[in-house]
Amino acid sequence: MDISKKNYKKLADARAKKSPVAKNCVRAFLVGGAICCLAEGLKQLFILAGAAKDDAGTITSVILVFIAALLTGIGVFDNIAKFAGAGTLVPITGFANAVVSPAIDSKSEGLILGLGAKIFTVAGPVLLYGTLAGAIYGLIYWFVMLFIR
Repeated sequence: MDISKKNYKKLADARAKKSPVAKNCVRAFLVGGAICCLAEGLKQLFILAGAAKDDAGTITSVILVFIAALLTGIGVFDNIAKFAGAGTLVPITGFANAVVSPAIDSKSEGLILGLGAKIFTVAGPVLLYGTLAGAIYGLIYWFVMLFIR
């Protein structure tokens, strides 16, 4: 059967399941908001316990990464992400999931060639280009400040 690209697109669009955009947005908002509220609650708890504001933020980030990595490891995070969509990916929990998921998928290949080699396949470019962009921004800022003073 020979079919043109235009006819194929029509056929595919007719058979494609329509996405419930409004429902997905509400779910993402509620779950992402709940994650952020949990984070803010933890941060305020640490501040009340005597931690400095910056330290409380750091501790909270570490705890959120740990929880997301743990939930990914036991298979719960995927179910939450299926329900909430981008609501789980936008906070720091999405980054933790992006680091842990490839490692879990390749654990059968061993600790070195599996886990060690694959753990940063998704997050690696984010770390690399984020660090590079930060360094470039820092250099630009440094040069600008040299001429302003």
